[in-house]
Amino acid sequence: MVYIPPGFNAATVPEDQAYEGTELDDGVRAALPAGTMVKWVATYRASFWAISSKIDTELSNGTLQSYFLKVYTTESAKDMALSEYEGSKALYKALPDNIPRPIATGALAKDPEKHFYLAEFREMADEMPGTSEFVSVVAKLHQNTESPNGKFGFHMTSYGGDYPVDTSWCDTWEEFFTRMMVNTMERERLVQGPNEELDKLSPLILKHIIPRLLRPMESDGRKLKPVLIHGDLWHGNVAVDNETNEPVLYDPCAFYGHSEYEFASWRAARYRTSRHHVQAYYEIADVTAPSEDQDDRHALYAMRNNLMVSITWPANKQTRQLAIDEMKRLVEKYCNQETNM
Repeated sequence: MVYIPPGFNAATVPEDQAYEGTELDDGVRAALPAGTMVKWVATYRASFWAISSKIDTELSNGTLQSYFLKVYTTESAKDMALSEYEGSKALYKALPDNIPRPIATGALAKDPEKHFYLAEFREMADEMPGTSEFVSVVAKLHQNTESPNGKFGFHMTSYGGDYPVDTSWCDTWEEFFTRMMVNTMERERLVQGPNEELDKLSPLILKHIIPRLLRPMESDGRKLKPVLIHGDLWHGNVAVDNETNEPVLYDPCAFYGHSEYEFASWRAARYRTSRHHVQAYYEIADVTAPSEDQDDRHALYAMRNNLMVSITWPANKQTRQLAIDEMKRLVEKYCNQETNM
């Protein structure tokens, strides 16, 4: 059962931005195939930083074709739209049956401060795929991709919601994740304010817990392969294609990283995923060695996810406490008396 914390208010399409009709911005129209006739445009969904629409068209050969349009409206609109395009393009190359085909990104002609992401439109059911079908697609992504330079990162900044993730290349996963965690901790503190317990625990996570849980994967002759990950694989970014019944993944925060990082959101009660999905994944893919650390590694990744939710949903005070509770458990388990804990 999915737990929805009190006070959650989903974004809705603002009245002044809701539209149905045949008009389409010239910047978007230029990205469509030559000779395309726009038959209908309708807004249907919103986040706190973008408005989504469906575009129905008729191509020059008479084929009916629909497109998905997302218009980013924040100060980071250009970078966010480009991030979704580049991340989706990388994922589509690996999973063409499971990723809506990305088509273009660019600025609106009528308002160049706003930028759009354009993709094929798929009719989808707002539900989680079957567990085995879902994890099979995720495992396929990890098994069939590898970093172009053998490093961890991505060729541009990726976005988790409206939060920019520094994805510049690193030689080791420990280095990449530590930087990501430092940046997340700093931003979360800025958004939510200081917390004595969190301020005491955070340095211990960085100095002791991350090296303890991540370094062994790249020690004693072990080598960790950087694979392409979706990076924000909660149930809101997963659906089922109505025509093919295939799982569909979208809205990534893509980078090349440790495959298990994909599980960051799979253990929280607020999501429609659980440890059963992890177990099903391991029926078709290997556990990263040392296997005895895997559950605590996942807890570490989930800790960052909780801090990320605390950043992107400032009204929620519960995910910060979840992160603190996990920090305390890991510190108590792994830190010795020299840490003064």
